[in-house]
Amino acid sequence: MPMKIAKATFATLTVLFLVAPLIAILPLAFTSSVILTYPIPSWSLRWFEELFFADAWRRAIVNSLIIGTGTTLLATVLGTAASLGLRNRLILFRGTMRTLFLLPMVVPAVVLGVGMQVLLAGFGLTNSYLGVIIAHTVVAVPFVVVSVTGALAGIDERVELAAQSLGAAPATVFRRITLPLAMPGVLSGAVLAFATSLDEVVLTLFVAGPNQRTLARQMFSSIRENISPAIAAAAFLFIVATVLIGLVVVLSRSMLAKRR
Repeated sequence: MPMKIAKATFATLTVLFLVAPLIAILPLAFTSSVILTYPIPSWSLRWFEELFFADAWRRAIVNSLIIGTGTTLLATVLGTAASLGLRNRLILFRGTMRTLFLLPMVVPAVVLGVGMQVLLAGFGLTNSYLGVIIAHTVVAVPFVVVSVTGALAGIDERVELAAQSLGAAPATVFRRITLPLAMPGVLSGAVLAFATSLDEVVLTLFVAGPNQRTLARQMFSSIRENISPAIAAAAFLFIVATVLIGLVVVLSRSMLAKRR
């Protein structure tokens, strides 16, 4: 009994430690003051109005949605294809190739940013939406690979072999058997890819131009210039969007599980 109480206490303290910064900053999104300070003089939505009506913030939100959507689509397709390929036991150096796919997760962001800037400059893609999407895809693909690989590992290969033995073509097996069973992992990977793109700052600083300023980059620039409660409002939108996307994924996975 004392051990259970100790574990519950430790878990509670850990959760509080993780969410304490959020609890401290999020209420400031609703302050009427022009500075981040407690106590809050009065409650107001003025900083959310600035996010949606100020040109710089509105353009940053639109750019984040454009780049995040493009990154999600590209990373999900490439990551799923890579996971399917690495599933084949006949591929030589399969473990080494999987490690290469995961390298962007551990390579320092500055090093990756410099390399992406040099590479994209050679193709004339710097200061373009396509260049930023490609750069964000590089760091988003590993999350998709990890998620989809885990989902594929839970699929009984005998189900696919049974479909093939009944005359189903490989494309049919993939569309009717493999993909539906792996869909929870694909959805989770897509959410992680979108969240990674939404939160990426360093790569954006290296490869994006003035017209591709994302919300994360706008927040970073605002912190350097002046600390405004608009940053807290933007953080509030970040968290709400992440929670909503997570809920959609959880509901989708539960619906897919019921259908199976």
